[in-house]
Amino acid sequence: MSKKAFIGVYGCQMNIADAERMEGVLKTLGYNRVNEMQEADLIILNTCCVRETAEDKVYGKIGEIKHLKQQNPRLIFGITGCMAQKEGEALIKRAPHIDFVLGTGRVAELGNVVGQLEDEQIQHFVDTTMDDAVEAASRMPVEREGTLSAWVPIMYGCNNFCTYCIVPYVRGRERSRRAEEILSEVRDAAAKGYKEITLLGQNVNSYGNDQEGFMSFAELLKAVDEVEGIERVRYMTSHPKDLSDEVIEAVKNGRHICEHFHIPVQYGTDKLLKRMNRKYTVAQYKALVGRIRSSVPNASITTDLIVGFPGETEEDFKGMLDFLSEIRYDAAYTFIYSPRTGTPAADMPDQVPEEVKKDRLHKLMDVQNEISLAINEKLVGSDTEVLVEGPSRTDKSVWTGRTRTSKIVLWPYEGNEQPGELRRVHITQAQTWLLKGKLAE
Repeated sequence: MSKKAFIGVYGCQMNIADAERMEGVLKTLGYNRVNEMQEADLIILNTCCVRETAEDKVYGKIGEIKHLKQQNPRLIFGITGCMAQKEGEALIKRAPHIDFVLGTGRVAELGNVVGQLEDEQIQHFVDTTMDDAVEAASRMPVEREGTLSAWVPIMYGCNNFCTYCIVPYVRGRERSRRAEEILSEVRDAAAKGYKEITLLGQNVNSYGNDQEGFMSFAELLKAVDEVEGIERVRYMTSHPKDLSDEVIEAVKNGRHICEHFHIPVQYGTDKLLKRMNRKYTVAQYKALVGRIRSSVPNASITTDLIVGFPGETEEDFKGMLDFLSEIRYDAAYTFIYSPRTGTPAADMPDQVPEEVKKDRLHKLMDVQNEISLAINEKLVGSDTEVLVEGPSRTDKSVWTGRTRTSKIVLWPYEGNEQPGELRRVHITQAQTWLLKGKLAE
C-alpha cells in the first residue's frame, strides 16, 4: 500500500512551486498526495509569514494536527517555508508534536529527513541554514498541480528590503537559475502537455543581475516564447524600478508572451513610497505605465496596494485615491499593512489604528472596483481569445478560461470544448472581477 501525504500550502506562487517539488521528492519515497489531513501518514505545512493572518492560520492548523498526532503517534508532521525559516527551533518549543522544521533553503533535504523519521533514527530535526535553493530547484523532481499551467521558478530571494517586507530575511539574497536549466524545465512541461508557463521570482526583472554572463530577463522571456507547445507565457512578480523597456518590447513582439503587466506600486504618494523604501517616485512610475500603454495599448495592468502604512495621513490617503483614479488599473490586490517583527516598518512611529486601516481599505476597494467594472464594460460586444480551463467549480454547465490579459471569462458549455484549447468568446456581460459570454461563431 502506498503512503499518503498532505501538503498544505500558504502564501505565494513560489510556495506552490516549492510544494510541487516536495511532492516530487515524496513520490520517490512511495507517498501519494491526498486532500484531507485525516487520511495522511505525513503532513507538511508549507508556510508564509508575509502577513500576520497567514501565521495565525498556520498556528490554528498546528493545533488541529496535535489531535491527529495523539490519535496516530506514527504520523510525521513538518513545517517548511518562510515561517519555518523565521521561527526555526521556536516552532518545536511551542509545539513539540512537530517532527521537523526545514527553512526555505533546505527543501532538498526533505527526502533524507522523512526517511530518518520513518526509521526512527531521529526524533526532531531543525535546519534553517540559508543554503542554495537554486541548486535544490534543479535537483528535485517536480510533481505538478493541474494539467494546463506550470509554475517555473527562475530565481530566489530579494535584494530590495522594502521596509514592510520580511521576504529578504527569509528567502535571502537574489540568486538566478541557469537559463539552460529553466528552459529544460519549460520544455519538459510542454512535452507533458502544459500549455501555460508562469516564470516565478520575487523580482523577475532583475533576473541574471547576480551572475556575470547570464542573459537578461527580456532575453529569457524571448527564449521561453520559442519553446514549441507553449501557448501562453506569464511571469511574476515585477518590481517597477527594474521593469526595462526591453521587457516591454519582448511582450509587444512576442507570440505567446501575455499582454499583462503586474507592477505592484504599493502606494500612490512619494512620501509613503520613500518610507516603504520602494526606490522610485510617483512620476517615474507614471512614466513606466505611459511607456507600457504606448507600446502595448491592449495590455492590462494590475497592481498591489497597501493601506494603513505607518505615518499614513488622511492627506496621504486622498493622494492614493487620486493616483488610483488617474492610473486606472484593470485590477488591484489590496492589503492592510501588517507589522512583521524584524522589519524596519514594525518599529516606525505613527502606526495607524486598525479601525482606520479597515475604513480606508473599504474606500480604496470601492474606487478600484468602480474602475475595474468600467474597464471590463468596454469589452462587451468584443471577441477575445481564452485558454480553456474547464468547468467552473460551482456550475459544471458553465466553463471558464482566461484571456491573454489575465481576465477570467465564463460561458455556457457547448459540448465540444476541451481544456487547453484556445477558443474565441464573444463577451456579452461584464462584472468587476470577470467577464461572461458565449463561444464566438
